[in-house]
Amino acid sequence: MSPSVARTLRVGIVIAAIVIFPAISPSFLVFDFIYVAAYAIAILGLIILTGMNGQISLGHGAFMALGGYVAAVLAHNLGWPYWVGVPLAAIASGAFGLIIGAIALRLAGVYLALATFALAVATPSFLKHYKSITGGFGGLSLDAVKAPAGVPLDGQQWLYYVVWAIAGAAFLASALLVRGKFGRALRALRDNPIAAISFGVNPYYYKTLAFGWSAVLAGIAGAFFAITTAYVSPDTFSFALSITLLIGAVLGGMATFWGALVGAIVIEFLPLVAQQVNAAAPSVVYGVSLILMMLFVPDGIVGGVQRLTRRLVRGAPSAPRPEPSVPAAASMVVDQPTREQRNSPPAGGTRDPSLP
Repeated sequence: MSPSVARTLRVGIVIAAIVIFPAISPSFLVFDFIYVAAYAIAILGLIILTGMNGQISLGHGAFMALGGYVAAVLAHNLGWPYWVGVPLAAIASGAFGLIIGAIALRLAGVYLALATFALAVATPSFLKHYKSITGGFGGLSLDAVKAPAGVPLDGQQWLYYVVWAIAGAAFLASALLVRGKFGRALRALRDNPIAAISFGVNPYYYKTLAFGWSAVLAGIAGAFFAITTAYVSPDTFSFALSITLLIGAVLGGMATFWGALVGAIVIEFLPLVAQQVNAAAPSVVYGVSLILMMLFVPDGIVGGVQRLTRRLVRGAPSAPRPEPSVPAAASMVVDQPTREQRNSPPAGGTRDPSLP
């Protein structure tokens, strides 16, 4: 099976599983997987920004907060529907990401991480200050999403399909984006920036675009985060959310888009599993689980599965080579000259002593 066919098969299986999931799962799991889709969109932006371009961001919670509050303010204060608020949230977050990306070009490595971390820490306080717009500490309440008339789904199932459809579109658009010149430029700047610049790659242009596109995805995720919860407050988008997104990207795997999906599942369900293991100290179980996962799968869950698969395929026994038949073996022996024949002089002459 060719790699393209295998890739298409995997995508088809995942799409089929997403489509039939609400019909075979309880409502609380459907609700959880709405959050998984939102997390996957945000982590996808981190994989493009950090995994492909090497820019470490600890402030993606701030972009999610901007997207969530744009959708919430439009819905709560103006009564606009969510299908208008989500695109506007993406535009606002993308514009803010371009601004931050242009400023962050002067920073790299740990300095960029600290700058974006400061942005994530300052965002909740900023939202609490403008109480007339954001609702302050109390936040904003939203109406629950309802399915359109004539659609045989409840509001939660309808929102599930909407969020996963947007997530699929985000993954497809990102895949098309990074397969072309944009993706090659990002990888070149990550691996060898001096060589990339010498070949004409403009780092200011591509790094700013990477930051902007990553912020667009985070804004979409934040909007759906607020719409799903039907409530938004400054504490919803604390700096811990930025750390959680980075954890999901690292645990899922930075080298592939599948890492966004796997990482979203991990950060959604691992805290719940940790709470079931030890209700008194779930954070301890959560931390130990993260340490163990980093020790045994440092390249992420997807990277670990890929390494294991390659090892199994490489270690599979190959077909034994057929032994030569007796006549063939005999002919090989007969055709080989003996030691006396090699050392004997040719007919009609003497043997050259320099020959072996």
